[in-house]
Amino acid sequence: MLRRTRFVCISDTHNASPEGSFKLPAGDVLIHAGDLTSRGKYTELRQTFDWISKANFEVKIVVAGNHDITLDQPFYHRDGAHHHGQQLQDDEACRKLPEEYPSITFLTHDAAEVKLLKPDGPRTFFNVFGSPYSPACGTWAYGYQPDEASDLWSRIPPGSDVVVTHTPPKSHCDESKDQGPTGCEALRQALWRVRPSLAVCGHVHEGRGVERVVWDLESPNGDFQEEDVGYWVDPGAGNRKQCLVDLSSRTTRPLQSTHPAVEGELPSQPAAVGTGKPASPPVKCWTWKSENRFPQPEQCSSPGSDAMHRDKTTVLDAGIGITHRPSCLQDEKQQPARLEGPDGISTSARSDREALRGSLERRETCVVNAAMMATSWPYEVVHGNKYNKPIVVDIDLPTWEPFE
Repeated sequence: MLRRTRFVCISDTHNASPEGSFKLPAGDVLIHAGDLTSRGKYTELRQTFDWISKANFEVKIVVAGNHDITLDQPFYHRDGAHHHGQQLQDDEACRKLPEEYPSITFLTHDAAEVKLLKPDGPRTFFNVFGSPYSPACGTWAYGYQPDEASDLWSRIPPGSDVVVTHTPPKSHCDESKDQGPTGCEALRQALWRVRPSLAVCGHVHEGRGVERVVWDLESPNGDFQEEDVGYWVDPGAGNRKQCLVDLSSRTTRPLQSTHPAVEGELPSQPAAVGTGKPASPPVKCWTWKSENRFPQPEQCSSPGSDAMHRDKTTVLDAGIGITHRPSCLQDEKQQPARLEGPDGISTSARSDREALRGSLERRETCVVNAAMMATSWPYEVVHGNKYNKPIVVDIDLPTWEPFE
């Protein structure tokens, strides 16, 4: 049996908190995808873990980011003086801080199984993998070189339902004005292999947004391809509405990431989270446009938001539309290392097609760049920093206990 579960996604808060800079909407799970602080000082980390631990969510999942420098021991021992000069922090005390907050699931390139246990909650479960790493750029923590990327991301376990990384995948929510796409191609290929329901990231402030990636699993022309990509128009832009992405069964097209072992009809949906009132009916109008079906994709805008900057299809239902886009990134020469699939190590060092066996029902991933800081580095010299709203995602997950 499946049940709607609400994720509230944030990243790149850089010492900001709900006590003044932004508000946290109600939800079941809070995800923070890194850059908790500006430069990883002990006081910064303590303040951030304090407010996260007090936030009213049943589960709180957190990873660090490249600005949380004291949490990366090898980096801080080598380059800490570059940031903190003569006022070096006690990095061992900083690294032990997360242990003082049992309500926070702090992931450091590892995985966990999460169960929502509250009697009045959805009582769902999911597998999550979280990592603080991002491609090396400047003198910052948790950086890796291109030749390390494939091995690093091959460690995402098959069967992960949620993947939280500080870096975005290549070509998805990773663009900035000055640098263009800056995400990681090896991570994108790893997501093709695992195909989680939700991939939450941050790091690139200007890349804040949501994309639905429909993976191509049948193409004879190569692997790691994408069949379609849906671009989100924020329904909360310029108004007081939530930045909601509804991928649950309430919509006309829920996420294509089902759980075939779960049988039975969906239960009636609960009241809207935190309101005590029935959830509002979904908008039923969708625009599904693919260049394979329509020679000229339309460009439109949704109420309360600017027109799309890309010449792609846009949104009419819960802020998401789907459009085809060239996906294999044929100019990329980086190939992944051998990746572990459900039946063991793949026999192919290139495609890992064996990893698809037994999991073909997982066909779509919602990529969320949840950067809260709307300004880019060096933001400390910018007066009047602006902040985005958290991104709220509703998805259906299996329950661990039958409903009466």
